[in-house]
Amino acid sequence: SFIKAGQVLANRPDIVRSDYMEELCTLQDDVPAFPDEEAFAIMRETLGREPEEVFSKISPGPIAAASIGQVYRATLRSTGQEVAIKVQRPGVEPNIFRDLVLFRWLGAFLNAYTVRNLGCNAQLIVDEFAEKLCEELDYLQEARNIKEFYKNFEGDRKVKIPWVEESLCGPRMLVMEWIDGIRCTDPEAIRQSVDTEEFIRTGVVSGLRQLLEFGLFHGDPHPGNIFALRDGRIAYVDFGNVAQLSNANKNILVDAVIHAVNEDYIEMAGDFSRLGFLGGDADIGPIVPALETIWKDSLGQSLEVFNFRTVTTKFNELVYQYPIRIPERYSLVIRSLLTQEGICMTLKPDFHFLEVAYPYVARRLLTDEDPELRNRLTQVLFRNGTFQWARLENLIQLAKEGAGSLDLSDTVTDGAQVVLTDSALRAQLISAVTEGNKLHVEEVLQILQLLEGDVNPQKVLDQTVRNLPQLSRKIMSKWADSVLAA
Repeated sequence: SFIKAGQVLANRPDIVRSDYMEELCTLQDDVPAFPDEEAFAIMRETLGREPEEVFSKISPGPIAAASIGQVYRATLRSTGQEVAIKVQRPGVEPNIFRDLVLFRWLGAFLNAYTVRNLGCNAQLIVDEFAEKLCEELDYLQEARNIKEFYKNFEGDRKVKIPWVEESLCGPRMLVMEWIDGIRCTDPEAIRQSVDTEEFIRTGVVSGLRQLLEFGLFHGDPHPGNIFALRDGRIAYVDFGNVAQLSNANKNILVDAVIHAVNEDYIEMAGDFSRLGFLGGDADIGPIVPALETIWKDSLGQSLEVFNFRTVTTKFNELVYQYPIRIPERYSLVIRSLLTQEGICMTLKPDFHFLEVAYPYVARRLLTDEDPELRNRLTQVLFRNGTFQWARLENLIQLAKEGAGSLDLSDTVTDGAQVVLTDSALRAQLISAVTEGNKLHVEEVLQILQLLEGDVNPQKVLDQTVRNLPQLSRKIMSKWADSVLAA
């Protein structure tokens, strides 16, 4: 419990000084394995029969051991598939419950001080920590987490999520597919075995998808939990520590990235407030220039000098000057991003996170069919009623950097339909093309040149014809509404 608590505090700049955080980051689960007899007794209890009846082969000892459990390698007798058997350490649950009671007592003792001096409720922080730790103790919950991750990445040819054999799992035992790859603890072996650049890009994009698309993300992606497979795929293990973001919070995170790209610091401060970093009655005015300073200092003149460690260090100073509190789920987000950036920089010292992250976000904005994201694309392209030609060019160029080519046929089709049915947006676009009493032919030609090869005219035509009846009904409905309103 104390190791886990230290690891959590290592990602709480609103509570712990930066020099203490650096020391806490070195904490690792380094505990001796418990006896095999006890592990096999738990297997027997969970399975309701002898382990040898289910597994044709089990490793003579644990492959890995940690504070909560240890892992054996085995082969399923029924299919011949290799699996990992994760068994919980005997007696760990009551010990953790005892420690949590002590933590909560200590939280109550310190609460008046933390509220007055740090602006945070110590007991609430303990409760958040306890909730996540208790989830890690329930291996059935971890099995459900694995199934959810498997479903999210199903069909992704670059990400491997192991399957789980739920029929063989229990609260203290988990059976999942064995991952045979190179752990990220061995960067030299990875560099020799796979395309490092592509592996890093895959890792960053899969992490962003967890945060911004699925809302379910791995809370502990340290080097021991991430593998490089021989075919270049990335694989994740250990799904006990995961966290969820609501759709609303996912959208706010996307907004925050957009506002950062556009250097809109007032809206960035508003995003912080909406995410729960600031109290509802907090004045965001003084925070705006502080955010601007942090972002500009961290970004420098280009993406090449940006890294999350720099931003976090500067943010540590900010939390002591303003009433900022980091919600538990976002401390896990920070931990996840910092850990993954650290892995990437170990593999490639000149790695720059934003060079991968920006193209991913741009690509999503331009191609995702989610109505919320399409609405955000409109927000990005219009500022104070004026169309931002440079932003559109920048988005297209960034998206191309992320994957070389784009298929924007769906985006063009959807955009055309929205323009035909939304009179206000139609008026804005006409105004954009004729702004300043001149036709912006040059800007339009530049966009068309950028889109060359990225839009399939036949596909656009086919989709338009197919959607024509529905589109006609929408146009007639809008026309009828305007007639009645008049």
